[in-house]
Amino acid sequence: MPLKYEKRDGVAYITLDSPDKANILDKKMSDDISEAWTDLWEDRDIRCAILTGSGDKHFCGGHNLAPRPGVTEEDREYLRTQRIFWPLAGTVNGQRTGVDGRMGDHYPRVWKPVIAAVNGWAAGAGFYILLASTDIRVASAEHARFKFALTTQGWVGHGPGATLLTRQIRYADAMKILLTDEPFDAQEALRIGLVNEVVPHAQLMERAEKIARHIVTMPPAAVRMMKEFVIRFGEMPTDQAWQVQTLMNSLLIQATADGEEGRRAFNEKRKPNFDGALRKRGDVWPELSDDEAARLDEIYRSGEF
Repeated sequence: MPLKYEKRDGVAYITLDSPDKANILDKKMSDDISEAWTDLWEDRDIRCAILTGSGDKHFCGGHNLAPRPGVTEEDREYLRTQRIFWPLAGTVNGQRTGVDGRMGDHYPRVWKPVIAAVNGWAAGAGFYILLASTDIRVASAEHARFKFALTTQGWVGHGPGATLLTRQIRYADAMKILLTDEPFDAQEALRIGLVNEVVPHAQLMERAEKIARHIVTMPPAAVRMMKEFVIRFGEMPTDQAWQVQTLMNSLLIQATADGEEGRRAFNEKRKPNFDGALRKRGDVWPELSDDEAARLDEIYRSGEF
């Protein structure tokens, strides 16, 4: 199997496991990781994931660029042109739609935290999956290397890599990466804000797991909705995004047990126990007397509740 997928103590471990082939996203690896993303999305016992590669040379070296046997250059040209004008149902820009319904199936946006443990080269599609599917990134000081790896081939790429890069780091740094297509190391990735931390290679998984274990203790519905809010609505005008955030927050308070558990644990000075349970809808509020309505209105206007 070119992909290892394991689940332990609320954490999913996704390991690209074909080091002899640079952990590339060939057809088999792409299909396997698509299934892993789906399971991660649907398994409510899993609260976050760690994505890494086997070995110390490659996190993911890109896509398999070779066509299947028997496909000629003329065939490829025709099919690539057809894909523009007559895409297949359930695809986005030539890729099967991912679990989020928008991005490609092998690097989708999953509404659970994904931690990248960058153990080696992240190039081409490996660079894309880092940008599209991971939220927190820890890099190996000795072995992590990064390269857009498409401009030098005369491409801008089929995926959203350039767009995501310019939104995640400073414009000048992003444009240097895209226009020169030069490789860079972990310390440079840290300087420009592409990764969160750089650690010795021997501590890479230990650090990623420490972050994951902390996330597992967090309220799962709130964490999930926070990620979805930032990705879906983070670029809206502030007043509109604020309104969406307020509505999502009200849902968490009213429809999940975690919202009440967090406040109760704070008041009782104990650690909260977040289980992500949903609350059963109850009866409607009784009609208030004039005095009760006035009392609650005064509290409401004070904001002290």
